[in-house]
Amino acid sequence: MSGTVLALRPKDRVRQDSEPIAQIYRTMGTHAAEQVVTRALAELGLTVAGLAQLMAEQDLDDLPRRLRRLQRISEQLGVTSLATVAADARLCLEQGEAVAFSAVWARLLRVAELSLSGDLGLHDKTP
Repeated sequence: MSGTVLALRPKDRVRQDSEPIAQIYRTMGTHAAEQVVTRALAELGLTVAGLAQLMAEQDLDDLPRRLRRLQRISEQLGVTSLATVAADARLCLEQGEAVAFSAVWARLLRVAELSLSGDLGLHDKTP
């Protein structure tokens, strides 16, 4: 090793399954579905913010439950990559893998940011 520090730049991709959103629109109609999807996206954002607050306070007791909530909401919206990372983070916590959890937590934040950026096109999925 030459003592050179290699800067890694992770490039996470957000995987999305459009079927859950399309099903909501087919079942509820455009207006009602837009309201439901908007509320679910807001809930997703609040859940991520709550997780970040718990991490800042180093309060890990409620973290697994909130990660499970994030996973469920993500699955309902078809944001499969965020659901998967939330499940991975919960598994790391349950197994007491602090180093792995730190890496997965960083990935969760990146994927959550990409998922909530509005570029996914979760709105207006009229069939």
